[in-house]
Amino acid sequence: MILVAGSANLDFVVRAPHIPAPGETVLGHDFQTVPGGKGANQAVACARAGGADTHMLLALGHDAYAVPLESSLKAAGVHLHARRVIDRATGTAFICVSDDAENAITVAPGANYALSPADLPPLNGFTHLLMQLEIPLACVLAYAKAARAQGITVVLNAAPACALPAELLALLDVLIVNEGELAVVADAAGSIAQCLARIAVPCVVVTLGHHGCCVRSEGSLSYQPAFDVTPIDTTGAGDTFCGVLVAALSQGQPLQTAMQRGSAAAALACTRLGAQTSIPNQAEVLSFLSAQPPATDARLTELKQFCGLESI
Repeated sequence: MILVAGSANLDFVVRAPHIPAPGETVLGHDFQTVPGGKGANQAVACARAGGADTHMLLALGHDAYAVPLESSLKAAGVHLHARRVIDRATGTAFICVSDDAENAITVAPGANYALSPADLPPLNGFTHLLMQLEIPLACVLAYAKAARAQGITVVLNAAPACALPAELLALLDVLIVNEGELAVVADAAGSIAQCLARIAVPCVVVTLGHHGCCVRSEGSLSYQPAFDVTPIDTTGAGDTFCGVLVAALSQGQPLQTAMQRGSAAAALACTRLGAQTSIPNQAEVLSFLSAQPPATDARLTELKQFCGLESI
C-alpha cells in the first residue's frame, strides 16, 4: 500500500504553435482545465496505471478548483487524506503546450503550502511513501523521518529541482530525478555518471526523456531505452513514470520490470493530452509492453554512452 504526500493543482492548459519567449505574445488554438499537480498525478498513476492500493495526503482550498481534483483522484481509486484550507486557493498551474509536444509550466502552490508535519496520517499498513517538492520541504523531511522510523520505503521525486539537505538524502531509499534535477541535487556540472557519484542514496533513478532512463542501485547499473511513440503532449509523463515505478516496486516486482512498466506508461501518456487525463490504465500498459520488441544492443549502447556510466 502506497501513501503519496504531495501537491494537487488544477491545470490551465493552452496549446500554441510554440512556447512564448520572454516578452512575446503567442496566439494559442486550444484551452482546457485538467486535474494536475505532481503529487496527484503520481497518485493517479500509482492507482490507475500501476494497479496499487494508493492513498494521498493533500491540501485543498474551499473553492471550485478543488472539485475536479477530488473527482479525478477518487475516480482513479485513490483514497484521500485531505486538509481543507480556508485562507488559500487550491493550487493551480499555467501550462503552455507547443505543437511539438514540449511544455512550459508556472505553478501557484496555494493550499499545497499549507500542509504541515502534523497532517501526516497514521502509517500503519503502508509499504512505500512517495513525495515530491511541491509541498514545504519541512513536511517532506518530517514525513520521511516518520516513514523511516516505521520501516517504510521512502521515495522522493526531487521536482521541482532544489538543493536538498544531507539530512533528507540520508532518509531516502529511492531518489527519482531527471537530468536537470540530478545536476541540482548533486550540485555539480558534468556527466550523469559524475553527478551520480556525488549522491549518497541507495537507489537513484534518472529519467532521460526520449533517451530512456538509467538506475544506479547499490552500485549496480540498469538501463531502459525509451519506447518509440509519436508524442503530442509530454505533460505528466514524468509523474506517470514515477507512480508506476513505485507501484511495481510495492508489488514486489524487480527494479528492471518496474523501469519497463514506468517507461511504457510514460510513453502512452505522451500520446494523449493533459496530465491525469493522459495516464493509461494497467491493462493498457501491460498490453503495450507485450507488443514491444526487446531493446537492441545498439539502443542499449547508445543509452550507456549518453549516460557516461560505464566507469561507475
